[in-house]
Amino acid sequence: MIATGFVAAGAKVYITSRSADVCYKVAKELSSKGPGQCIAIPADLQNLDVLINNAGANWNEPFESFSDEAFEKVINLNLKRIFTLTQACLPLLTAKATQMNTSSVINIGSIDGERSPPQETYAYSASKSGLHHLSRHMAGRLGQKNVRVNVIAPGAFQSKMMKATLEKFHDQIVSGIPVGRIGSPEDIAGTCIYLSSRAGQYTNGATVTVDGGALVGSKI
Repeated sequence: MIATGFVAAGAKVYITSRSADVCYKVAKELSSKGPGQCIAIPADLQNLDVLINNAGANWNEPFESFSDEAFEKVINLNLKRIFTLTQACLPLLTAKATQMNTSSVINIGSIDGERSPPQETYAYSASKSGLHHLSRHMAGRLGQKNVRVNVIAPGAFQSKMMKATLEKFHDQIVSGIPVGRIGSPEDIAGTCIYLSSRAGQYTNGATVTVDGGALVGSKI
């Protein structure tokens, strides 16, 4: 969704994936739509102005049987690896950055990092809450290097991770969202473009919820 939005806005987008075949396929599809260009770089990085950390995993299991292995896997990918990848990319992010033309790191968190979710996804909610705070910490330090760090906390979107949940509980989920729908590709892509553009140059250390008001729409 995010890559599609950037290409549609005319940007030159680099995507990476563990699967080279999927990476090249998606790049070809998005480039054909234009007007921007999508370039696949499986397991590699080149010149970097915007880093969007979107990889993530989830695990749903009762409290009594939730394994240490599952907890560690989710925390490692959702939290630790975002830190280490951003750390590794810092020379690229700072190479051309200036005070008035900063680089941007956007970490994809979750509204489950801001609330106690109804599912038994203990490691996921802990990792996202930790990511939100880690991002604020990094923003305070990296902002001095002309690299801004912000978080987007999405609600319900038609993503691969939410596919099965939406198929089962779509109407129930929508009923708890004040605007009455799940998120669209334009909603998440537009927020990323804002945070990456001149419009977002003074936004640093923020957690932007993109959830249609789900967090504030309690029906107690």
